[in-house]
Amino acid sequence: MTSTITALHNDAAKALASQLPSGAPLTIQATGDVPAGILGDAVTASYVGGVSADFALVIAELPGAAEAGLQATDLLRPALEAAGSALGAGVLGDVRRDGGSALAGDPESVAFELVDAGRPAGWFVVRIRENGTVGASAPAAFGSAFAGSSVADKLGRINNVEMALTVEIGRTRMSVRDVLGLEPGAVIELDRSAGAPADVLLNGRLIAHGEVVVVDQDYAVRITKILDIADGQN
Repeated sequence: MTSTITALHNDAAKALASQLPSGAPLTIQATGDVPAGILGDAVTASYVGGVSADFALVIAELPGAAEAGLQATDLLRPALEAAGSALGAGVLGDVRRDGGSALAGDPESVAFELVDAGRPAGWFVVRIRENGTVGASAPAAFGSAFAGSSVADKLGRINNVEMALTVEIGRTRMSVRDVLGLEPGAVIELDRSAGAPADVLLNGRLIAHGEVVVVDQDYAVRITKILDIADGQN
């Protein structure tokens, strides 16, 4: 791998490391090589935005994943989303477990070793793309392209990208012990009273409030309030 390491590469790797499930904070260090065959077990994803990227991630151990019945793709998605968010506005696509050997072999890719208390804990490979083109000049192009642009102009560049729309009626926090102890019939109390409006989130960002209704025997949500971008940040 001969690609130049930029601030965006480092920012993506640091953001990812901060969100990975680990007993202690992971550190990153750039590496020229990834152990042969290790990326065959990697999860991959693409981030689409003003600056786009392709990611491959492999973790040696995923604490608690098997016990909680979680897939690696689900457990690692928040970390990959954090890596993408470090690049600017955009959306993370499907997280797949299809290996990252091809990505690691691309000369434009940069690899980072994830280190836990001095020991290798995994590897992260990132290839930065600007407007769909691989290139090391993405940081400069990102700055000039977005300078002085409105939020609408920025988002207009990804108008055709599908994003996840979620309706949330409440939240709570539980220990892993309590989650593993759940059984059919258990009741989980949420932090919202009955009749309170539901939150409508676009790719995890709060954009509106609404009320849950039934349409042709399917649940739906009737929008009651659209939030400003500043109001919807969380």
